[in-house]
Amino acid sequence: MSVEQPLWQALTAYRVLTLLYALGLCVYSFDDYDHPVGAVVYMAVLTLWTALTFRMVSSAERCTRRFLVGDLGIAVTGILLTPLVDNHDRIAEGTPTLPSIWTMGAVLGFAIKGGWRWGASASTVVCAANVIERGEFAQDTIHMLSLVWVASVGIGYVVEVARASERTLARALRIEAATRERERLARDIHDSVLQVLAMVQRRGAAIGGEAAELGRMAGEQEIALRTLVSTGLVTPSRGADGVDAAPDPDGLPDAVGPSAEPRPPGPERSDGGPCDLRALLAPHAGSRVTFSEPGAPVVLPAGVAGELAAAVGAALDNVRVHAGQDAHAWILLEDEPDAVMVTVRDDGPGIPEGRLADAEAEGRLGVALSIRGRLRDLGGTAAWISAPGQGTEVELTVPKASARKAKTKGEAAR
Repeated sequence: MSVEQPLWQALTAYRVLTLLYALGLCVYSFDDYDHPVGAVVYMAVLTLWTALTFRMVSSAERCTRRFLVGDLGIAVTGILLTPLVDNHDRIAEGTPTLPSIWTMGAVLGFAIKGGWRWGASASTVVCAANVIERGEFAQDTIHMLSLVWVASVGIGYVVEVARASERTLARALRIEAATRERERLARDIHDSVLQVLAMVQRRGAAIGGEAAELGRMAGEQEIALRTLVSTGLVTPSRGADGVDAAPDPDGLPDAVGPSAEPRPPGPERSDGGPCDLRALLAPHAGSRVTFSEPGAPVVLPAGVAGELAAAVGAALDNVRVHAGQDAHAWILLEDEPDAVMVTVRDDGPGIPEGRLADAEAEGRLGVALSIRGRLRDLGGTAAWISAPGQGTEVELTVPKASARKAKTKGEAAR
């Protein structure tokens, strides 16, 4: 719903209420009019006009410029007819005009529809009509008309600000949605295409011959694709022969490198029913990966469990790449009352201080997207604890409240 829609609804109610007020004044002053029949005829026209145009002020689309001009014309006509219907003494005393405060509804329609400039123009016309009706610049008339002018300009300005804020919010939401979709695609590319290209480059160099040329081309495409998904912040370096250099095997942190093996396909990502996270993490266990799990199932929505398991897989890839094939890794799964925590620890050389930020700035997306990005989308956190020579520990935490929200969102999307 538009931010200005409540204003249109309020204006609709205002026109009805002020019509009833104007009718009450007419009945009350009926015996005081010089020409009461003329007052009754005008009030009948005003009532009919309000009834026929009731829906015209219910939205910006229905409230056309032609209607606004006609509405203002009805109000001004009633103001100018007042001296012909009422007596001069009552007018001099400040008796309300025939349309009374109903006139303000016509002015507010201009302000809501076109902003403060339209409101100022309409209120100026009403002010001029009231001065003509009174025949002089009386103090009470000036005060009343000043309030009308200030109110219409103020409301018009508020409407303009609200519209600008709504456009800004809509633009920000579109940018956020596009950014999240880009990050999701980048994660998928990182977990699949970049892995395969790195393997082709490494195996081609080992085989030699025509395979070496194929590996070199795969390396070039890996660098180009990596630069694309990292928003183009880094221009790939070139070797002495002008060919794009192969990715730095010591760059941190990423899930590909000279010693990395392609990861087995991850679990199917779905926002379906509950899933035991232990079953998704157990395949990572091996001769150099120790998996410790609680005795009871760790149940999460399937989509959340799949993303968390993929983040663990990316962390293990980093262990293989940067700690070496002989490094040992430990996975600890903990089911806390309000959160699920997975810790991945290794006995590698550790990460130098500041290297994670440098790697993200260089476009290496292992931490930025495959791990931290996934946890952020799940409403969780990813933290690194490391010191040179003392290994690295990655703590992945997903609050159960965020997991339930993700499940609800997924069910709504289906």
